Amino acid sequence: MPVDNTIYDTPGDIWWDERQPLYAIRTALNPARMSYFRAAFTRQGVDPSGKVIVDVGCGGGLLAEELATLGAHVIGIDPAAASVATATAHARRSGLDIDYRVGRGEQLPVDDGAADVVCCVDVLEHVDDLDAVIGETARVLKPGGLYLFDTINRTGLSKLVMIKLSQDWAATAWMPPGLHDWDQFITPAELGAALARHGLHASDITGMAPGVSPPALLRLLRQLKKGKISHADFGRKAVFTLTRDLRISYLGQAVKG
Repeated sequence: MPVDNTIYDTPGDIWWDERQPLYAIRTALNPARMSYFRAAFTRQGVDPSGKVIVDVGCGGGLLAEELATLGAHVIGIDPAAASVATATAHARRSGLDIDYRVGRGEQLPVDDGAADVVCCVDVLEHVDDLDAVIGETARVLKPGGLYLFDTINRTGLSKLVMIKLSQDWAATAWMPPGLHDWDQFITPAELGAALARHGLHASDITGMAPGVSPPALLRLLRQLKKGKISHADFGRKAVFTLTRDLRISYLGQAVKG
């Protein structure tokens, strides 16, 4: 089933409502992401305070707000106007000054060399033209700028966890149908080649996977399906951890040469 990116134009708040599936990004994925990103800042000697960070595919602002709390000037970009509106409203209520813009990864509404850091999470497996998105990332980064990303590997295990368990099987499905397409998942080798073509030099890749055993994950999915726990609680209980195993999701960093 092809990716259905119209999901992100759904009316109402699909991002910050704890009963909505996408809220689990905040509780399940962001803790590991931010741990990795903070370590990457340290490795590169980057103090995010005052830096310009572009969040490509920002959605409703779940990551952008965490970056803004580090003192960064965050520019959040997403093609879904409804998601950008949700992000803008939530940032205003949270007292955060985030510059949200409607735009596509293939044509970022950002000047050349304007960004100290570009982040791209939960996005690369959704885009129409991966090479164009990576090229735009390189264009808007300053020389020596840092690119932080995560995406989903194209493996048998990722098909089981992200497609079959999460979308296809009625007993366990908790994500919207069409959220992901296995054929659009990206291997580390494929992504590394795209980065190199555009002068982005990858220096680290780390896996990310659920922090509970497969039986425990199944039990949580059943509780979620029965309404015994919210999506927010599911994320907290199944929170992802950093691992050497790249077979499901992986994060990485690259520097513009």
